[in-house]
Amino acid sequence: MILLSCVVSASNAILRYGLDMSNNWPLELQWYLFAAAVMLGASYTLKRNEHVRVDLIYSYASERTRIWIDLFGLALFLMPACLLFSWLSWSTLFYPSWLVMEHSLNSGGLPRYPIKFIVPFGFFMLSLQGLSEIIKRIGMLKGKYTLPANDLNYEKPWQ
Repeated sequence: MILLSCVVSASNAILRYGLDMSNNWPLELQWYLFAAAVMLGASYTLKRNEHVRVDLIYSYASERTRIWIDLFGLALFLMPACLLFSWLSWSTLFYPSWLVMEHSLNSGGLPRYPIKFIVPFGFFMLSLQGLSEIIKRIGMLKGKYTLPANDLNYEKPWQ
């Protein structure tokens, strides 16, 4: 999506400055692609354990304590926030936009309701991945599942 956004940007520049043609849809399409990359990439980033963290005690804790810290954070912070944001963005952002088939007010603009669907869908996908991570951590506590070493050890900053 990011590569496609760059291609759209380059083609828009050629149209605007090379051929003296201007249109709003390429700019809006870039915004839509970037928003989709962010919202849909969040669950993949969680799966890969690549989210930014502030590590104050985690690196000094035992493996079992790390699992409990992850479980606590996933269950008490990530899941409620994702479910709340999924519901709120569906009911106040996407659904009203879809009912009126909202379009951009700009000349040549794109429909808005498809990109507004990406917001609740992205949070829903993140909550599914969060549920998967909770199940993995419970399995680890019971001794029935082993995570790769990368999933419990985070990169430390260069010293």
